[in-house]
Amino acid sequence: MLLAVLFSHTEGNILVERFHGVPTEERLHWRSFLVKLGADNLKGAKNEELFVASHKSVYIVYTVLGDACIYVVGKDEYDELALAEVLLVIISSMKDVCVKPPTEHRFLNKYGRICLCLDDCLEGVTGELRER
Repeated sequence: MLLAVLFSHTEGNILVERFHGVPTEERLHWRSFLVKLGADNLKGAKNEELFVASHKSVYIVYTVLGDACIYVVGKDEYDELALAEVLLVIISSMKDVCVKPPTEHRFLNKYGRICLCLDDCLEGVTGELRER
């Protein structure tokens, strides 16, 4: 199950998030946990360098792209390999939408298109993985 996709600015501001099957009362915990995880590990990371973590039987794959940190969280069949595939699809679509590595300004200017592409990616990827 794909639990969450979250984009944040490198300084910790949440840019966009999608939660699936995560109770509302747990979302704040996940937001703060993911932003702290990125703050601790993504300083000096190269664009598109993938990082993997696990927490409470879930997997987290995350990276930095320009000024945006991208986190993908899943469990069960969405292990670190499946999440890496999801993240690569998201990265590719963000590069297409933003043309250049996203800054916070560029990300916010293209916010509607980014949300649309993200929703399409997640729908396509989760359907593809369910078929396997």
